[in-house]
Amino acid sequence: MTDTRSPLPSAEGERALGVHRPRLARGTVLNLLGMGAPLVAGLLAIPVLVRALGTDRFGVLTIAWMITGYFSLFDLGLGRALTQVIAARVSETGERHAPPVVWPAIGMMLALGVAGGAALAAVAPWLVTDVLRIPAALQDETRLALYVLAAGIPFVVMTAALNGILAAFHEFGLLNAIRAPMGIMILVAPVLVLPWSVSLVAVALALVAVRVGAFVALVAACRRFMPPRGAAPSTSPAGGPGIRALFGFGAWMTVSNIISPLMVHLDRFVIGSMVSMSAVAYYATPYEVVTKAWIVPGALVGVLFPAFSVSAGRDRERMERLFTRGSKYMALLLFLPMLLVIAFAREGLELWLGAEFAANGATVMQWLAAGVFINCIAQVFFTLVQGAGRPDLTARLHLMELPIYLVVLWWCIGEWGIVGAAVAWSARVALDAVLLFVVSGRLLQLRGAVVRRLALGLAVATGALAVPLALQDPRARAGAVIAVTAVFALAAWRFALAADERERLRQLTLGR
Repeated sequence: MTDTRSPLPSAEGERALGVHRPRLARGTVLNLLGMGAPLVAGLLAIPVLVRALGTDRFGVLTIAWMITGYFSLFDLGLGRALTQVIAARVSETGERHAPPVVWPAIGMMLALGVAGGAALAAVAPWLVTDVLRIPAALQDETRLALYVLAAGIPFVVMTAALNGILAAFHEFGLLNAIRAPMGIMILVAPVLVLPWSVSLVAVALALVAVRVGAFVALVAACRRFMPPRGAAPSTSPAGGPGIRALFGFGAWMTVSNIISPLMVHLDRFVIGSMVSMSAVAYYATPYEVVTKAWIVPGALVGVLFPAFSVSAGRDRERMERLFTRGSKYMALLLFLPMLLVIAFAREGLELWLGAEFAANGATVMQWLAAGVFINCIAQVFFTLVQGAGRPDLTARLHLMELPIYLVVLWWCIGEWGIVGAAVAWSARVALDAVLLFVVSGRLLQLRGAVVRRLALGLAVATGALAVPLALQDPRARAGAVIAVTAVFALAAWRFALAADERERLRQLTLGR
């Protein structure tokens, strides 16, 4: 773990990392644009894929998307550890290249990627025949598709490492110039192969091709930030961030980074095992839509993480300000979109995918929307804890949550099917948010009044999302949405926004 008692950042270091407010805001906007572009692609691509592949094949495709994302965690947390270590080091020295420890870290990540691909290939037959309820006619096809995906895992892992290097230098424009096209093509590439084949093998080949292309682009982008080849990595804190510190940080982060996505995505495997692949499609489709809201916290915390890493142990007031404002802005940005999803889930799904998907997925979508709202805010808490150099705390929390969630998920699916899965998922992220909030408050030594005010505001906002559920008529729900939004806006203006924030908002809206 890195030493959080390092000297204050040098002026050159602050300029190198762009830790001042305009660069933070710019980085957030760039991240939002880069992550938001795939949302539009998904809205257009998913109906085409559902119709062309059928619900069973599409259910397998959603698991393929999940697998390629989840196996990025085979970097053992080193991608984000690189961001933390590089940001802390460069803030002190003002250097425009990464420390030498990057080279052995990248070598290790390549080895881990190969190991991850081999692991996926080894378990593929077991997943197809014993874990997932893959129809007999699709089993051979699915197994071959998983082998193809396994070949792409090393590129997935290396992409996470290179992303971490660019994020450490706040090169978010460059990072998103690569990430946005990749995110779009992950969704569009399966559509492009449909004129030739509806085989899952062809779809998997297209997904791997996209990952390889992104990796090549990131290698070119990172070249100017890499240390000289002959530079020897440090092994002690005195020589800067060394291998031991990097792997110590990454080890705890890995525990959290494996368990957290496992809890996020485990529901699909359990649904496939206990219900059917069609049920996976009915669950995963609203899930894919609602969780696109993660682009908002993804955009913000990608910028906050290196900022927290620079300020940890050096500027507690700045960390507290970033923490409270990040939590508050997250709630303000996401309240209305999640309110609209909860109010009009059935109508939206019917218009987009038809009455069958609406009948099966509307209630799922409503529960997941509430959970995603809570989870997006909690990502600020999570980022502060890890940015402060305490990934061990998030790891311990997730180790505690996992067995509880497994029991609750199994019971809820047995009782209520895919709706039960959504209930269990949302309950788990709510518990996670509460625990992370408590830990964050203790790390920052937040004043009691600040804790109570922030906790009350977030709790009231979450509860207000349920108001439209009491109404059956769509017009009544529309009226409720307008009323709740108006009350929320007035309360946010009066109680949530500080005087300087209100003044900046006036300037933005009035053009002054």
